[in-house]
Amino acid sequence: MTALQPAWGEAPAEAFGPLGVPLVDLLDRVLATGVVISGDVVIAIAEVPLVRLSLHALLSSVNERVPAPWTDGGPL
Repeated sequence: MTALQPAWGEAPAEAFGPLGVPLVDLLDRVLATGVVISGDVVIAIAEVPLVRLSLHALLSSVNERVPAPWTDGGPL
């Protein structure tokens, strides 16, 4: 068997591509589609909840070509 051919049942390493996603590509995809982050944190002592923190965030991009859904200038 030559060095260029993989053994039977094995794929060459080049067939799988790089093993990571560049941060720029990940950020571009997140901003293009948007992402919602939601979570709750509860601080308790002896199973008695003392503090509850809720997080709800929307991350998205703004595009000038897409018209606003409101006609009066918006909520601001």
